[in-house]
Amino acid sequence: MGMLDIFRRKPVETRSAPVSYTAALMAAREGWISGHSGLAEITAAVQTSVSMWESGLALADVAGTDLLTRRTMAMTARTLALRGEAVFLIADRLIPATDWDMSTRFGEPRAYRVGIPEISGGRSQTALAAEVLHFRIGVDPSTPWAGSAPLRRARLSAELLEEVETALRDVFRDAPIGSQIVPVPEGSSDDMAGLRSGFRGRRGAALVIEGVAQAVGAGMHPQLGKSPDQLSPDLQRTLADKLLASAKAEIYGVFGILPGLLNPATTGPMVREAQRHLAQLVLQPIANIMAEEVTEKIGATVAIDVVRPMQAFDHGGKARAVSTMLQAMATAKEAGLDPATVKDAMQFIDWAE
Repeated sequence: MGMLDIFRRKPVETRSAPVSYTAALMAAREGWISGHSGLAEITAAVQTSVSMWESGLALADVAGTDLLTRRTMAMTARTLALRGEAVFLIADRLIPATDWDMSTRFGEPRAYRVGIPEISGGRSQTALAAEVLHFRIGVDPSTPWAGSAPLRRARLSAELLEEVETALRDVFRDAPIGSQIVPVPEGSSDDMAGLRSGFRGRRGAALVIEGVAQAVGAGMHPQLGKSPDQLSPDLQRTLADKLLASAKAEIYGVFGILPGLLNPATTGPMVREAQRHLAQLVLQPIANIMAEEVTEKIGATVAIDVVRPMQAFDHGGKARAVSTMLQAMATAKEAGLDPATVKDAMQFIDWAE
């Protein structure tokens, strides 16, 4: 090899190809669309739960900032429900990010490279952590900078729901529902072929016609009261209805929705309790986490209330509580109790505010 060959050789270009968030997101989205990743995202039970999150946060009262519009709150709820985290770039408004990379120190994000959605194709932008709102739920101590979706935390239950619904869909799409084996008088092969082609039982494409002799040999002579063989699948023995109801209930529970809320026999008190459970124990803590993030990033105290707008309380019970409280205050005034004693009593029964 001559000296000139050294300069003619092209340098070997090496590139690192780590599993970036963008690649993981594309793979996950492909799995969600195809319906075989076990996330069950395309089922009605999951979309109903996600819509309830979306509607609940869109109803929330936001105080202290104009950035969290109802549209942004609804978008955040859907993203948190399906992805477990949501990132917004702070500008004159909140700009959602489709994907992002970050650098961390002591487990806390320091800088972001966010993908901004555009109709002609997304673009990337670098921002400091103070310029980005990063909401996340289901945070693991090993990855405190990332969240996890409810379905990711209950993958087995999501797979069960997906498998049951997929199996039922395939049965009603492909199974010969309503098709029968019908015995007819014997004839020539041409007559039998013409008779077979004359039937238009296309539902399952499995309609079979056999001669009377064949039927007698099979022990199903029509004159002996034998009914034709039914080719429809027997789904009762599979317990598909019970498995589907159980799988849906588990998914509702993962999203914090009491299964009784969607029970056909539910009543008004159960609906109120389910609303109260969803608002107080699921959405309000998420709203508090969001309020802390916004307060830290914009420097103004922000409060988000989900319980009051969702009306997650019993109006009759609320009225009785107010009446009882006023009566107790009047009795305390007549007894001559000092305000400090009354305040202590109020705090004891959680009437401080």
